[in-house]
Amino acid sequence: MNKTPLNQVHRKLGAKMVEFGGWEMPVLYSGVIEEHLAVRHAAGLFDVSHVGEIEVTGLNALAFVQYLTTNDASRLADGQVQYTALCYPDGCVVDDVTLYRNSGTHFMFCVNAANTDKDFAWMQQIRDEFAITDVILTNVSNQYAQLALQGPSAADILAPLTSSELSGLQYYHFQQADLSGVPTLLSRTGYTGEDGFELYLPADAAVDVWDQLMTAGSPKGLLPIGLGARDTLRLEKGYALYGHELSSEITPLEAGLSWITKLDGDDFVGKSALLTQKQAGVPRRKIGLKMLEKGIPREQYALYRDNQQIGEVTSGTLSPSLKVGIALALVAADSARPGLELEVQIRNRRLKAEVVKTPFVE
Repeated sequence: MNKTPLNQVHRKLGAKMVEFGGWEMPVLYSGVIEEHLAVRHAAGLFDVSHVGEIEVTGLNALAFVQYLTTNDASRLADGQVQYTALCYPDGCVVDDVTLYRNSGTHFMFCVNAANTDKDFAWMQQIRDEFAITDVILTNVSNQYAQLALQGPSAADILAPLTSSELSGLQYYHFQQADLSGVPTLLSRTGYTGEDGFELYLPADAAVDVWDQLMTAGSPKGLLPIGLGARDTLRLEKGYALYGHELSSEITPLEAGLSWITKLDGDDFVGKSALLTQKQAGVPRRKIGLKMLEKGIPREQYALYRDNQQIGEVTSGTLSPSLKVGIALALVAADSARPGLELEVQIRNRRLKAEVVKTPFVE
């Protein structure tokens, strides 16, 4: 398995290590619930160095990115970030990604860890098939470590370590910063629904920066956070996870991502298929589910309405914030209406759940 630069730090902290996307990663330290609530009420520090980074440079970088992705990259200003997706010609999803614009000739994608090589190959294929010249693709993943500092106290913890004015850095914007002498791409983004930052820094500086953040943040309640709480945090916000709510068999329209799918703009890979799906009627929809009876909905549990299976759970957990079972699911479009009562097959019982709007936690 691949290991991040912080692998030994996690082991010294007593983390439980697991395989995730080909990487050995910490799933928990003190416990999922404690870590989850620390992020909601104070702050948490995540090692997300397993994610991939791919740079796009050249005179036609913007045109290439615009054709490759579902969102409108032309709206980005320098120093701005955009959530977007890569699609196959049939409209299904290659990956959901964040896109960073340094300039009109220099972009960077942050991609899901298990998809890095696949995404890079897909980008190369699209560039070459459509003969898009003056575009250079570089997989720079090995150059970076990435830390995510998330939670209401994140800015207070980070501020003493940088001369950058954090209050002026808006959500989904980034800047180049000096972090205790380490050159860092400082991005006001995250996957938890809380305020926070994602820090891209040289791999050989990861341990030192981690230690400095933990020293500065521990008095303010900062805890190291594993993949377990990362998943429950994103679930409470209704955020999609590739391989669950998104895949090569699910379109962004089905996954509730029409807001990043600009069908009235420039052409992009998969646009024709998505237009056809929209005009015919999107057959499935992503929904939020909250249990009405005691039980925890899990991935691939079947969902029923009037004794007919109408879909299945894509992600589920016991919400640490709400103390109730919650889930994201993919169901037939006519069963996606908020307030509708469905049944979840949990072992040999069907338990009641209600379709609700997401996020589960504001």
